[in-house]
Amino acid sequence: MRRLLSLENLTLTGIVLGILFGVLFPDVAIHMRLPGKAFLDLLKMIALPLVFFSVFASVINLGNVSRLGDLGWKTVLYYLSTTFLAVLTGIIVVNIILYLFPPEPSFATQSVAEIKKFSLEDLIRSFVPSNIVRSFYDFQVLHVIVIAILFGSAALYLSDEDRKFVSLFAGSFDRLIMKVAVWIIALSPVGVFALVAYVIADKGLDAIFSLWVYALAVVVGLLIHGVLNLPAVGYLIGRFSPYRYFHRVKEALLIAFSTSSSAATLPVSMEVATQKAEVKEEVASFVLPLGATVNMDGTALYESVAAIFVASLYGIKLTIGQQLIIFFTAALAAIGAAAIPSAGLVTMTLVFSAVGIPLEGIAIILSIDRFLDMLRTTVNVWGDLIGAKLIERFVSG
Repeated sequence: MRRLLSLENLTLTGIVLGILFGVLFPDVAIHMRLPGKAFLDLLKMIALPLVFFSVFASVINLGNVSRLGDLGWKTVLYYLSTTFLAVLTGIIVVNIILYLFPPEPSFATQSVAEIKKFSLEDLIRSFVPSNIVRSFYDFQVLHVIVIAILFGSAALYLSDEDRKFVSLFAGSFDRLIMKVAVWIIALSPVGVFALVAYVIADKGLDAIFSLWVYALAVVVGLLIHGVLNLPAVGYLIGRFSPYRYFHRVKEALLIAFSTSSSAATLPVSMEVATQKAEVKEEVASFVLPLGATVNMDGTALYESVAAIFVASLYGIKLTIGQQLIIFFTAALAAIGAAAIPSAGLVTMTLVFSAVGIPLEGIAIILSIDRFLDMLRTTVNVWGDLIGAKLIERFVSG
């Protein structure tokens, strides 16, 4: 945990130094695009393998808990539903706030004609891969997730021996890729420094001052989802008092806020859920670890808000079809987000690429990412804990 906090502090330091360096030495900072671009390329390199093996391993692991009967599909249904609800909330909130406080486009971009028009046929085909290799090569995240779910589901029908082998293989590669992702994210202080320094040197401090609209959209969206959406789901479907439950599990939420890591919070979440909130251990031991892997409500919400906001800064007018792509990509890509600090940076490249938003735009929002990362991780963990209590009702009958 100390290492995670240290990385966050170093990244925050990199942001501050990047701003100062861009202001004081703009002639030098303007050449920092290369290392910053290299950092973005590393994030993009690991994104699709991370998504594929995370989803693939999670689907296979559902077959290892037959004693829980239909718990698996109910858990997945809950996580998918709340994630889509979070993204919908984020898209609605950011569109309203951008309508009320439209920022001035301040970044050069592609012309609107260069951004592919999107149709209903394109939306349907975006879920249907035709070539596995090409799906990876063309960075088609929705295709990759469909492939992972398809192959993971097929593995459940193999013999016990074959399924065990595939499960070990998928789990090992998932951990391997996670290790590489940790190494890449460890470069965040340097990468962030280079990206922020370049943006400040190239665009000036206006790039930072304009972010209050973005921060407002993310915070309002997270508050609505965390304070209204999730408690409403818990109360109406789970039939329990979400605010009384919050009082019992708040220790885990404080850890999530301070570490920005669902994985670091998991042991605490397990303890407070079973010991203080009296969730059955067989339910908590399945729902919470799976949630730390695939349930990223806050991350999905913030990525959808970030994509639409950055597009507005580049003067890109997103159509309803393109916002639908953001809706599905942000929700499904968040499933593959690692349960470690700033893992949203990895999957954000998928969301931006899906509708043609320049990846350099990520640098614009990094300067305030630390605080927002704390909030969205708290919402992620809160969604996991709500899910454990809700699903227990259907397991206990």
